[in-house]
Amino acid sequence: MSADAITIDRTRTRSRRAGRPGTRAVYRWELRKLIAQKRTFIGIGAAFVVPLIFIVALLANAGDGGPNDVPFGQYVRETGLAIPLVSLFFGAIWLLPLITALVAGDIVAAEDHNGTLKTILTRSVDRGQVFLGKVLATLTYTLTVLVIYVGIGTVVGGLVYGFDPVTTLSGTTVGVGRALYLLAAATLSYSLPLMAMAAIALLLSTLTHNSAAAVVGTLMVSIMLQILGSIAALDFLRPYLLSEQFNGWEGLLREPIDWAPVVRAAWVSALYAVPALAWAFIAFLRRDVAGG
Repeated sequence: MSADAITIDRTRTRSRRAGRPGTRAVYRWELRKLIAQKRTFIGIGAAFVVPLIFIVALLANAGDGGPNDVPFGQYVRETGLAIPLVSLFFGAIWLLPLITALVAGDIVAAEDHNGTLKTILTRSVDRGQVFLGKVLATLTYTLTVLVIYVGIGTVVGGLVYGFDPVTTLSGTTVGVGRALYLLAAATLSYSLPLMAMAAIALLLSTLTHNSAAAVVGTLMVSIMLQILGSIAALDFLRPYLLSEQFNGWEGLLREPIDWAPVVRAAWVSALYAVPALAWAFIAFLRRDVAGG
C-alpha cells in the first residue's frame, strides 16, 4: 500500500472516530434513560421511605427499646446517628440488593425486550462504549440509592433523636464530627459489595434477556449467599461470601479502627464483580444483532 493510500485510510479512520459519540456521551444517554423509567424512582423512593418507616416504628414503640440484637441497636434512642448504622445492617438482608437489581437487572434486558438494542448496536457506537456507559449508569444509580438511604436515616434520625456522640463497637465514645466521618467511610465500604451485587444483576440482565429473571435471579443469589453463611458446617466459606462483606464497615466503628474486614470486603467484592462484568462484557460483545 502506498504512502498516500495509508494517509487517506488513516484520515478516514479518524473521521469515523470523530463522528462517533464518546463514552461520556453514551453515559449521559444511559442516565437520561434511567431518569425516564419508573423503576428507577421506585428504587429511589424505597431508599427514601424505608428509613422513615423505621424511625416511625421506633416512635410508635417508645417504651420498647431498640433492636438490641444488632450492632448499634441499643443506641438508636440515644443518638440519631445510630439510625443509619442500624439501617445498613437490615438493608443488606434483601432491601438494598433488590433496589439495586431493579435497575441493574433491567438495563440491558429492557432494550432486548423493547427491540432497541439492535438499533443501538448497529449505529456508529462501539459496543464497548455502550457497555461501559451502562455499567457507569448502573453504578451511579447504586451509589445514589445508598447515599439517599443513609442520608435520610442520618438527617431525620438526628432531628428526632439528636445529633449526639456515638458509642463505638469497642465501647468508646466518638464526637459528632468523627461519627459523621466514620459513617461516610462506612457507607463507602458498604457500597463495594452492593456494587458487586449490581455487577451480578447486570450479568444476568445480559445473559437472560429478561428483566424479571435478572431481578429475581439477583435476589435469589443474595438469599442463597446468606443461607450459606448461616450454616455452621460451612463456616470456612463465610469470609469469602459476598453477603458477609456487607458487615465489613463495622471494622471502621471500632477504636482503633480494624481495617482487616474493610480490606477483605474490598477484595472479596472485586472477586465477584470483576468476573461478572468480564463475562457480561464478552456476552455483550458477542451479541447477535440480527438474531437479537
